[in-house]
Amino acid sequence: MTYATVDDLAAYLSTPPTNAHLLLTRASRVVDQALLCAVYDPDDAAVQTALRDATCEQVAAWATAGEDGSGVTPIYSTVTIGSVTLGGRSSGGGTNSGSAASSGLAPQAYAVLQAAGLTGHAPQTWSC
Repeated sequence: MTYATVDDLAAYLSTPPTNAHLLLTRASRVVDQALLCAVYDPDDAAVQTALRDATCEQVAAWATAGEDGSGVTPIYSTVTIGSVTLGGRSSGGGTNSGSAASSGLAPQAYAVLQAAGLTGHAPQTWSC
């Protein structure tokens, strides 16, 4: 299930990527991961808006970073720190080894969820 449509994404990006549907599906999964312990009403209009906006923000972040949401985009091409230069391209390939843009929820997507009160909840149990 995706939280946003290609039309929703077009409101964030002037031209949605050609693989927008795939990116929205992947972004929805990342949003789901951020909400694992959240307690919310999925039918609430404000919650639906936050989920949609966070998903679009995630895709927008990937588009800016040249990421495809797969987590295997190369981490660097050439990096120089002082006299040390790291060259070549290193692809992710493993769990959580992709670039920063693909390894978690983008800051703006998190901000949308946080403003809606959907983050920061500890696991809860209910007594019967």
